[in-house]
Amino acid sequence: MQSSDTPKDGDFASYLEGGKKPSAEVSASRPDVSAEAPSEAPPQTLEQVLVEGQDPTEEFLERWNDLQNAPELSDEEIERQALEAGGDDDDPNTPE
Repeated sequence: MQSSDTPKDGDFASYLEGGKKPSAEVSASRPDVSAEAPSEAPPQTLEQVLVEGQDPTEEFLERWNDLQNAPELSDEEIERQALEAGGDDDDPNTPE
């Protein structure tokens, strides 16, 4: 059983690399996604600003200020959060 959005003639690699746009049939079946809509860029990282020398964006500066002005967590709060987090295996019996 083949899906209507399966690339033809084994052209899957170029489809994954963005070489092919979704067909009109696929786009019509998903009205929330436009074939021409640009994808949202990932948020700028500290490494990009400090190491790569990029100018910080407004979004980056807002997030930076929010982090700098956030209240400090007590040791008890950090411990509570660590014990609640299941870690990579989602097992609360082995907290991270």
